[in-house]
Amino acid sequence: MILSPEVLTLFILNALFSFFATIAFILSVKIFLKWDTDSTCQAQYRLEKQSFLTATIIKYIFIIKVPLFLFFIFTLDKISGLLTGAMCAAGVVNATTYGTYLVLLKILNLYLFAYWLALHNEDMKHEHQPYTKIKFGIYIALFFLLISEIILEGVMFKAIDIEKVVDCCGAIYSSSAGSYISVIFRVKASLLLTLFYGNFLLITILYFLKNKYIFALSNAFFIIISLITLISFFGTYIYQLPTHHCPFCFLQKDYYYVGYFIYVFLFIGTFYGLLTGLLRTSENEISKNYKISLLFNFLYVIFLTSYPVLFYIKNGVWL
Repeated sequence: MILSPEVLTLFILNALFSFFATIAFILSVKIFLKWDTDSTCQAQYRLEKQSFLTATIIKYIFIIKVPLFLFFIFTLDKISGLLTGAMCAAGVVNATTYGTYLVLLKILNLYLFAYWLALHNEDMKHEHQPYTKIKFGIYIALFFLLISEIILEGVMFKAIDIEKVVDCCGAIYSSSAGSYISVIFRVKASLLLTLFYGNFLLITILYFLKNKYIFALSNAFFIIISLITLISFFGTYIYQLPTHHCPFCFLQKDYYYVGYFIYVFLFIGTFYGLLTGLLRTSENEISKNYKISLLFNFLYVIFLTSYPVLFYIKNGVWL
C-alpha cells in the first residue's frame, strides 16, 4: 500500500465526502418519501428548509469533486515513480485489477453529478420546485455510486504492491498487448477518422435541425469515438511517436499539460450535448445548451486536428 502525502490527502477528503454525503443521503430519503408541495403543514416547511441544506451539501460535493478528479490523476502520475516499470499514471492504473474500473466509475460519477447540478439549477428557477422529489431520488442512487467509488479507490491504493514490476504505458497501449485495448489498434485509422469527423458533422447538422434527442445520442457516441481516436491516432501526433498511444502522458509537464484542455473540452461539449435530451427546460436554455455543446466539441476537434496538420506542414509526411 502506498501512503504518499497525495494519497493521504485523497483519503482525508474521501472521509469528509463520506460523512457529508451520508448526511445528505439521510435527508434525501426523508425528503423523497415525505415531500408534498400541496401541503402547508409545519413538517413540509421543515422539509423545504432541509432541502436547501441537502442541495447545498450535494452541490459542494460536486464542486470539490471536479478538481479532486484532476488531483487524483495527478496523484497517479506522481506515485508512478515509486513503481518499477511505470512511467505515468497508466502504469499505476494497470498495477491492480481495480484501477480501470475506478477511473471509469469516476468519469461516470462526474457526468451524473453534473446532471444532478443542472437539474437542481432548473428546479430552483420555479417557485413550486417541480423537480425536488426527482432530484433527491436521483441523489439516493448517486450516493451508492459515490460510496462505491470511495471504497474502490481505497481498495485500489491498498492493493498496489510497490515491490511488483508493472507494465509501462508503451506495453499497455500497444497492438501486441493482450487486453481489450489492443483491439482498437487493429482498426484502420481511416475508418476511425471517418467515424470521428462524421460524428462531429452529424452533431453540427443536428444543431441546426434542433433534434435534441438524436443530438444527445450523437454526443454519447462522440465520447466513445473521441477517446478511441485520441488513443489510436491523435495521441501519436501529440507525442510525435507512432508507437506512443498513452491517454495519460500528455497530462504531464513535458507536453504542456495539453491533456487537461483536451479532456475538459470533451467533457463540457458532450455533457451539454447530453443535457439537451435529458433535461426539460425553456427553449432559451435548450438553445444555450446546444451552443455550448457545439462550441466545445468544435474546440476539441480543432485542437486535436491541429496536431497532425502542423506535423505534416513541418515534416512533409504523416506518421
